[in-house]
Amino acid sequence: MVVEITDANFEEVVIKSDKPVLVDFWAEWCGPCRMVGPIVEELAGDFEGQAVVGKVNVDHNPGISSQFGIRNIPTVLFFKGGEIVDKQVGAAPKNAYQAKLDSQLA
Repeated sequence: MVVEITDANFEEVVIKSDKPVLVDFWAEWCGPCRMVGPIVEELAGDFEGQAVVGKVNVDHNPGISSQFGIRNIPTVLFFKGGEIVDKQVGAAPKNAYQAKLDSQLA
């Protein structure tokens, strides 16, 4: 299940997570974001119990977006131990996101 991440719950869901976290920064008006959305949904199912998969709507959560300097969307950040360990800017195929998550589980 994809977690909705907000300015209010970011610290709890992402920073304090004991699992790797994939965070998809997106907006409803963004075409490439709509391509990435279903991939993120699939990854949430594929990595259930192993990783947290969440989405941040940049229009509704400007705090997190500016904190991490999100200028282009979609941007997917990968966190482990509360730190950014990898990122993907722009739409990419599922296997690109999967490989980045797999490397955090190793």
